[in-house]
Amino acid sequence: MQTTAKLICGPAQSMAGIADESVDLIVTSPPYPMVEMWDGIFALQDGRIGKQLSCGNGRAAFALMHELLDAVWMQCSRVMKSGAIACVNIGDATRTMDGDFQLYSNHSRILSSFLDQGFAALPDILWRKQTNAPNKFMGSGMLPVGAYVTYEHEYILVLRKGRRRTFTTAAEKANRRESAFFWEERNVWFSDVWFDVKGASQGLVDAPTRERSAAFPFELAYRLICMFSVKGDLVLDPFAGTGTTLAAALTAGRNSVGMEIDNTLVRVARDLLRSTPPAANEYNRARLARHREWAAARTAENGPLKYANRHYGFPVMTAQEQDLLLNEVTGIAGEADGMALVAQYSAEPNGMVGEFLSADRTVGEVPQMLLPIGC
Repeated sequence: MQTTAKLICGPAQSMAGIADESVDLIVTSPPYPMVEMWDGIFALQDGRIGKQLSCGNGRAAFALMHELLDAVWMQCSRVMKSGAIACVNIGDATRTMDGDFQLYSNHSRILSSFLDQGFAALPDILWRKQTNAPNKFMGSGMLPVGAYVTYEHEYILVLRKGRRRTFTTAAEKANRRESAFFWEERNVWFSDVWFDVKGASQGLVDAPTRERSAAFPFELAYRLICMFSVKGDLVLDPFAGTGTTLAAALTAGRNSVGMEIDNTLVRVARDLLRSTPPAANEYNRARLARHREWAAARTAENGPLKYANRHYGFPVMTAQEQDLLLNEVTGIAGEADGMALVAQYSAEPNGMVGEFLSADRTVGEVPQMLLPIGC
């Protein structure tokens, strides 16, 4: 088994290097309109945005920023297969322009853009990014009516192109079974509010670059990829940044392609991908260990589980988990064009079961850079 991770330097409004109806899943987080750190990115692409901002015309600037994103979502529709899913992490913005404080609803504007193209909206996810900072409250403190609700969540919009995806051949069905997730993971992952995914980075990229790209956590991308794709699928991130989505796809055994307009970030993302395999294996081993610990606790409390996984031998809750297999990354190399990396995987558990599950180590001993949270 092998996968390819490809980085393309260029604007997401033009995806000439990506074929029509070739993408199975999109996991992305675009620049947030009306959040000040991204003003320059938008203004460089449309000079009218800078003028509207300088005049204090927030609504006009908001509209122009989303016109740029609309062009990206149209390209996403072109490259997505029928049945493919798009997961868009986006936060609304609060800002004072010309002395007037208001909310700019990015999530509803992006949702409308996808719906206008005929996408089906699926239940979305609220990602709670709580903060205990003493200055987190906005406005006049204890005095009505000039105080404002603290904004501590972002949205993960989930949208489907066309009808629900089907798996018809024996090979497709077998691959889907290998791509299963654990029962206890399902119960956390498919909740509509995520409290457990922290905003901390995976630790493989330096802090200034992370701040400039505003990368979301590795766990967020990995979780969505496992939820909405199968092994060998092609995952697209139109705003690749430091390459978090591509690294998560590599870890999960998916192909990936990322668009990134900033060439310096493309180099950072490529370096991240080259250094991912050891961390990917540790991450997946921690996932297996966490299940093993959960199964032991469940058995002690309620008696033996009914089924066993065929690859690892440990007990599982349902028959659908019997073929679940996390392939170990055995190597990574570059292609001739220098823009793609090829990852090789083991076909069987290999050391991932013998070395890790028999050892007396806990999930807390896994390196913090990719430590999964929750479940």
